[in-house]
Amino acid sequence: MKRFVDLAELGTPAVRELLTLARRLEERPEPQALAGKVLGLLFLNPSLRTLASFQSGMARLGGSSFVITPGQGSWPLETRDGVVMDGTAVEHIREGLPVLASYCDALGIRAFADGQNLALDLADSRFAAMAALIDRPLINLESAINHPCQALADWKTLDELPAAGRRRFVLSWVMHPRALPLAVPAATVHMAAMRGMEVIVLRPEGFALPPAIMERARAAAAASGGSVSETTDRQAALEGAQVLYAKEWGSTAHYGDTEADRALRRGLTGWCVRSEWFARSAPDCRVMHCLPVRRNCAIADEVLDGPRSLVLRQAYNRLPAQMAVLHRLLGQ
Repeated sequence: MKRFVDLAELGTPAVRELLTLARRLEERPEPQALAGKVLGLLFLNPSLRTLASFQSGMARLGGSSFVITPGQGSWPLETRDGVVMDGTAVEHIREGLPVLASYCDALGIRAFADGQNLALDLADSRFAAMAALIDRPLINLESAINHPCQALADWKTLDELPAAGRRRFVLSWVMHPRALPLAVPAATVHMAAMRGMEVIVLRPEGFALPPAIMERARAAAAASGGSVSETTDRQAALEGAQVLYAKEWGSTAHYGDTEADRALRRGLTGWCVRSEWFARSAPDCRVMHCLPVRRNCAIADEVLDGPRSLVLRQAYNRLPAQMAVLHRLLGQ
């Protein structure tokens, strides 16, 4: 494996092999597997689980890591081409990234969507520009339209559930005070489709996932024997569901328009996951969320702290999943 940027690039058999390795490393650690190896981590956006799990995973495999957060202890980075650099950015990625890559054996990059131009974000143009500058193993720590690290850990979490094969999986929009990127919902719907699940995207009007994301997921579902559909009908979506994956994202009908997005979500406070959602239609449904989560805005305390919540297990699974990626990229 030369890079880890998209589960679709690997394909289902390779993903399952990675998860087998993750489980093996949980049971039989290899504390010297990556001795002498160095992982570089470039975070253009904040992180808790991704940063901590990669650093911890590298240390547990005997390697080391360094973290660069532009503008916080290192120079602010310019990512755009052809600009006159007379603002706050001191260094350009064209020089900065090759230098960082030369100091490590693999480089991970986190670069969120700008949230202004949907076409550019769907093309993952900023991440692609940075990836083109790297001459060694590359890890997508979350880009504009993908989060394969989260998706891999979520796949492992689903594997741990009873009867983990074909299940009704609901990806539900939930409330947040502001628009969030599409990376996790895009990665999640595609991951569940690759698993061959019955995937339902539940969302209010104005928050449909872009056609390109849905078409890609439907193609994955067709190959795996699953299905992908979408609805605004909560009761119909949750009927018999085994998993509800709660996630926030911005209005695609008003992409980049902060005021229009805010106005649209103002009346959607009822999209907070509560126990009553499951009482009749899905009493055994488990709840997932990638974290961080706004309590009593996206998911109520009673759900997060109750027996149906899987959020802490998801977060833990980031560690063995990341260790498997590092082992496959850098191990002998």
